[in-house]
Amino acid sequence: MDGTPGLNNGRAFTLAGLDKAELRILLARSNRHGALRLAIHAGLIAVLGWCILAKVPFWPVLLLPQGTLLIFLFAPLHECIHRTAFRSRWCNDVVAALCGWLLLLPPAWFRYFHLNHHRFTSDPARDPELAVAKPRNRPVYLMHLTGLAVWGAQLQALLGSTHGRAEDDFIPQKARNRVALEARWCLALYIIAFAAAGEQLLWVWVVPAFLGQPFLRAFLLAEHMDCPKTTDMLANSRTTSTTAALRFIAWNMSYHAEHHTLPAVPFHQLPAFHRLTQAHLKFRQNGYLNFHRELCRKL
Repeated sequence: MDGTPGLNNGRAFTLAGLDKAELRILLARSNRHGALRLAIHAGLIAVLGWCILAKVPFWPVLLLPQGTLLIFLFAPLHECIHRTAFRSRWCNDVVAALCGWLLLLPPAWFRYFHLNHHRFTSDPARDPELAVAKPRNRPVYLMHLTGLAVWGAQLQALLGSTHGRAEDDFIPQKARNRVALEARWCLALYIIAFAAAGEQLLWVWVVPAFLGQPFLRAFLLAEHMDCPKTTDMLANSRTTSTTAALRFIAWNMSYHAEHHTLPAVPFHQLPAFHRLTQAHLKFRQNGYLNFHRELCRKL
């Protein structure tokens, strides 16, 4: 799926072509930008959660937006495991732990998973994202969007890590004890939380997360689907134009080719990096609905 091919002025984009001052600005991390984005994102979740618990009129209709906001905590988790959401390392680690716990994705495990995805993008043998196969027909596409396979894989990874039986090749031997300990803490906190407030958590967290997962699956599917298997990061990843609201809750993850080209660029600098790279992008898509419309035609 090509979407809109990136225009090219005939010169290949290289990071070496950026001057040092420009690169320094692009790589500047910020506690302020991260804290503001997180405060708004988490604040919206808290407000909707309160409305659901208070059973305001028509409260069930709030479950879907609550779930969408919750499941898109994947975005700050993703930024934090790169340690680019905040300048302070401890802020990145604390937020990664909180978001990872809410999403059944312990951050130490996910960091190794995701960094291997960056290292071996689209390599069928070594990219762990390809463990859940991409859809090649419409029934599989619809099942993929439910997110059930992802929830199952995450639960299996969590329980396997808890028992020290994680078989993931991307986790180095020296890190396995840490991953196991983190998984045990997560599982213990789940048990404590649901023992204390199971019914409330069901409605403000679990049900919304299941409802919101299809939107994250749809968002993430556009990142690499039908892009060529190449080491050229401007060709093996897709950038998708979208609304300001979606860019906000996705922490600019829609600039995905740019992120793969230089993962150290923090989320708030990705629009600026996009302006430098847009003429060299091989795959650009005008909107997620257009991406899925074109994909469904091909399935």
